[in-house]
Amino acid sequence: MILMVVAMLSMTMTSYAENENANAVKNVEAYDMTVNIRKLAVALDMSFDQMDAVQDVHHTFCAEMMMAAQADKDQRENLVDQAVKKDVRYMRYILNEKQYRKYLMLLNATLHNRGLK
Repeated sequence: MILMVVAMLSMTMTSYAENENANAVKNVEAYDMTVNIRKLAVALDMSFDQMDAVQDVHHTFCAEMMMAAQADKDQRENLVDQAVKKDVRYMRYILNEKQYRKYLMLLNATLHNRGLK
């Protein structure tokens, strides 16, 4: 009887740990903002110079979003907001008005679909 109780508790704790690990992986995946820069360049009709600049800015944005994913829950939203504001500010300088509007639409849709906004 005691062994059965110990086995049940052990399975419950293992299941809980697996669920916690799965939630952590899903959390990190939601913050992974990696995109195919060439496809983004085609979608926004970017020049090669713009593509290089966007790639550099986007690399920084991805790093900041991954830092937000690893942060405490109470700091996470603030870090995401800061990363998005910084990304949008830099993209404003790189892209023309039409490209910028389309980029904002894509970024907002991505953030919304991942539950980050």
